[in-house]
Amino acid sequence: MRRRPLALLAVPLLIAAAACAPQEESPQAGGGSDSPSPSGDACAVDQLPLEKPGTLTIGTDTPAFEPWFVDNDPTNGKGFESAVAYAVAEQLGFDAGQVEWVDVRFNNSYKPGPKSFDFDINQISITPEREKVVDFSEGYYSAAQGVIALGDSPVADATSVADLAEFKLGAQTGTTSLTAIRDVIQPAEDPLVFTDTNAAKQALQNGQVDAILADVPTAFYITAVEIPGSSIVGQFQPETGQQEQFGMLFEQDSGLVPCVNEALAALTADGTLESIEKRWLSDVVDVPVLD
Repeated sequence: MRRRPLALLAVPLLIAAAACAPQEESPQAGGGSDSPSPSGDACAVDQLPLEKPGTLTIGTDTPAFEPWFVDNDPTNGKGFESAVAYAVAEQLGFDAGQVEWVDVRFNNSYKPGPKSFDFDINQISITPEREKVVDFSEGYYSAAQGVIALGDSPVADATSVADLAEFKLGAQTGTTSLTAIRDVIQPAEDPLVFTDTNAAKQALQNGQVDAILADVPTAFYITAVEIPGSSIVGQFQPETGQQEQFGMLFEQDSGLVPCVNEALAALTADGTLESIEKRWLSDVVDVPVLD
């Protein structure tokens, strides 16, 4: 997703905020759950409402991209979201051996109904529409939308969101990136919609689109590692004056939400979240802002 000068993209470190991703829309986007604080005993491991007793089951998409996960392996604790997930698990009282990962397609994560996981962590933006059918934790990351183009593309000269409207754009289905194209940029041509980021990257390299959109950390990795000669043209926030936030996603009315929020609050207070972000995402702040 996009961002502002130094201010729009970030989390605890990159800007003194905290928490952002793919899309759709409950009451306060970027807010998270309003669940009351739990009592200490309610958050004991043997009292948690889990998919499997004694095991914390976490969902994410496959492939799992950097810098959120490393080597497409959520279980190694490497990458921002893998590290955050294990930090939350530890705070809840689970050791690494009690954490189990399951594959969940991004588009399926926020569909209504029973879930095969305790929570899903996959750059899922907190939006009002999604909060109608699932629950979210408090935000753990704020980010902006990044516009990715090849170096010789005329898109590279864009300095404002309005400049992007004349180009053929694309993004992964179900993401806030796609919504940002349709609702914020409002291009003359309908955007191309891709099943995943890999397909979007290939389309950019094949010249099927002039630019693709992704959250800024992902855009940074794509341009730095995966597509030589590409660059981040700029970043922007899809909602004026409001940072997009990623939240952990739960089955609606999950009793686990207050305990995870309590864990996130503790990790924020002791600097753990800031330290994780500094390690995995500290190099994504120097991206121009599109007016």
